[in-house]
Amino acid sequence: MLFLHSHKKSTYMKDIILRIFLLIFCISATAQIKDKNVLFTIDNEPVTVAEFERVYSKNINLVKDEAQKDKKNYLELFVNYKLKVKEAHTQGLHLESDFINEYTKYRNELSQNYLYEQEITEEIIREAYDRLQEQVRASHILILVSQDAIPSDTLVAYNKIKEIRDKAVAGEDFTQLAKTYSEDPSAKDNGGDLGYFSAFQMVYPFENAAYNTPVGQVSTILRTSYGYHILKVNDRRAMPEEITASHIMIAHRQQSEVENTKKQIDEIYQRLLQGEDFVTLVKQFSQDVASANRDGLIGRFGLGRLNAPAFEEAAFALKNPGDFSEPVLSDFGWHIAYLVERHPHKTYKEYRDELFENIKGSDRARKIELSELDRIKNIYGYQSYPEVVDYFSELVTDSIYLRKWDYDSQHPDMDKIAFSVGTQNYTYRDFAEHIKVAQRRIRTNDKTIKELLIGYHRDFEEKSLKEFFKTALEKENKEYSDLLQEYRDGLLIYALMSKNIWEKVKNDSIGLVNYYNKNKNNYVWETRVQAAIGSTTDPLVAERAKQLLEEGADTEQITQTLNTDERVVISFTENRFELGHPALPPGFKPTLGTSTYQTDSHYVVVRVTEVLPVGPKEFEEIKGKVSSDYQNELEQIWMQELRQKYKVVYNKKALRKL
Repeated sequence: MLFLHSHKKSTYMKDIILRIFLLIFCISATAQIKDKNVLFTIDNEPVTVAEFERVYSKNINLVKDEAQKDKKNYLELFVNYKLKVKEAHTQGLHLESDFINEYTKYRNELSQNYLYEQEITEEIIREAYDRLQEQVRASHILILVSQDAIPSDTLVAYNKIKEIRDKAVAGEDFTQLAKTYSEDPSAKDNGGDLGYFSAFQMVYPFENAAYNTPVGQVSTILRTSYGYHILKVNDRRAMPEEITASHIMIAHRQQSEVENTKKQIDEIYQRLLQGEDFVTLVKQFSQDVASANRDGLIGRFGLGRLNAPAFEEAAFALKNPGDFSEPVLSDFGWHIAYLVERHPHKTYKEYRDELFENIKGSDRARKIELSELDRIKNIYGYQSYPEVVDYFSELVTDSIYLRKWDYDSQHPDMDKIAFSVGTQNYTYRDFAEHIKVAQRRIRTNDKTIKELLIGYHRDFEEKSLKEFFKTALEKENKEYSDLLQEYRDGLLIYALMSKNIWEKVKNDSIGLVNYYNKNKNNYVWETRVQAAIGSTTDPLVAERAKQLLEEGADTEQITQTLNTDERVVISFTENRFELGHPALPPGFKPTLGTSTYQTDSHYVVVRVTEVLPVGPKEFEEIKGKVSSDYQNELEQIWMQELRQKYKVVYNKKALRKL
């Protein structure tokens, strides 16, 4: 009894101690989230309610699983997301060069949306829009001279182009002048003719000259990165409208296959001429898998948008919806183009954002940038110290031409201010570091050291001002800051998943096969048939084809017998088809032998030579799906490990408010 009493007392004391410990732990955990704006913490790092609400509202329409649209269920996805970000930092992925480069690139692009002043930006966008309503045809003459050429070479090139322009203005034939003098290699053949072009297709100075020169006249001399040009405008025309088009494509991989594929596309074209349905023929024969699954639809495009000029020409020549072209050859194969719809030109409002994106990456953005640099100086306050260039003119030696110049970073003068913006000072040391990097790009020694330094100083100030603005913007603009965080987290998670899951699956061939063997029942073929399928609009032709198939004729013999040069009455496709394949007719029965089926628009003859029953898919046949499923399983196991690795503490009050 004494022992029992002592044991009970001991158990009771342990229970009391445990309760006190748990109480202290709960008080501690609660204290970690006393801020009502915090939804949960991961190892004491807070995640706010506002961030969850923002991500939920932004992404909820992308969630396919209806159950996960519930906030409590979506919260689990969000916690997994934040755990992955935490693990990415733990693994140091935010310090890797690939991440830094990609993130910096995005940050630079995003900041431009906030950097550009509206008034001058609209002026540049409007100019581009107006020019896109028209195409210019021009010829040009080029005298080559690099941007880094020494002044004497530049002068020689300028005098050459001036002499040629004088001849052109005096009435000499521009085409002949181009063939004689132009240093553009193609000029000997095309006389300098560049064909029709519009905005964004030439460098900006050349585009300006083309659009500002009247038809029939010769431009003033202009310089681009290639050298000196003059151009003559031969014609202007309104920009053609965009179209939506479909196609049937018969592909060829080698030049030797062109004739055989031409025969097949000609048969299909003949059937279209005979009134057969375009979409039906797409499903039967088109070898462009992406468009064949969409009734042959390529989509909406403008002239010059596809990498297939002959196809474009054929498609844009079609007048009315429903018209189709003769077979046309491209690098991809033979096509028949089909016009779905013609579209009027986009309005300025419809096109504006797309144009802005194009402008940001083009040379016309320079005008906007210069205006914005002035605006940054005015907003934040700017102080320049021009003596910095004179100081470095004495400090920098000829070693800069060998890309070997360096400086004493501990010299007290390095702490002097080169310029300042807001409360940020940029020192001589900062400028010296800029010079060390910039000297790597020196190509010739045609500039004096001071000329180099003037350019370096301008670039240094511009780069520093932009970086200052981005940093200030991230502190001052929540929308900008949120977008940066989303992209930063997304990049980290991509790198994390690639390193820990995707690459592991890719390299774990044994694990992949083992996963397949354990889950074979999930990868099963429906009934399949090895079959030849012929389609025709003529019931008598279908009956004759059926008879020939039953007699043992192959499909090539049948098409040679029934088709003529003037009229294609039947076409065949042969393959292994799973039940439900669009090439199989409605009501198809998977039985050996030959059968005829009638649809709304045509007759289908099917000869089945083999019926393959329901059965497991071979590993190589389903490897992609197995890889995807294996990845999902590994990720689920990994996420459980992360849940154990990091302590997630929820704010119960904030949860209730959700």
